[in-house]
Amino acid sequence: MSEIRMKTIEGLKTGDSFTATRRFTEEDVITFSDISRDYNPIHFEERFVKTKGFDGRICHGLLVGSLITEIGGQIGWLASGMSFRFKRPVYFNDTITCTFTIIKIDHAGNAIANAEYKNQDGVVVMEADLSGIIPCGSDRDVLKAMVIEGDLTNKLC
Repeated sequence: MSEIRMKTIEGLKTGDSFTATRRFTEEDVITFSDISRDYNPIHFEERFVKTKGFDGRICHGLLVGSLITEIGGQIGWLASGMSFRFKRPVYFNDTITCTFTIIKIDHAGNAIANAEYKNQDGVVVMEADLSGIIPCGSDRDVLKAMVIEGDLTNKLC
């Protein structure tokens, strides 16, 4: 089972931090383009890329940003807001690590978190601020029951 999901069942607190790492490939960019219908030439055309001063084709910012949803999905975080700041380009085959840290939780489970994304060289490529609702009370009971039953819909287990 997911370490993140287990921590959620135990109870999340301010300061809890989780990471997810992924290598982004050309195939990922093509698939994301087809889903999002974003065919910006910055992702596909070297001539266009050169006019922007990049070293190569780059991944969609929101594709890279989606690393946050791996963590949020394991938590069961119900997002109400996300704000991304794109700091550096992410090139095909870069490996990005997203560190998600909870910075505030109120009595009703409303939470605020931030995320930092670094490439394989330790360079910050993106930052994000998030708000949402974390599982509390009966939500955590359901998560626990799901885990006991094998967490069948969770492909990360």
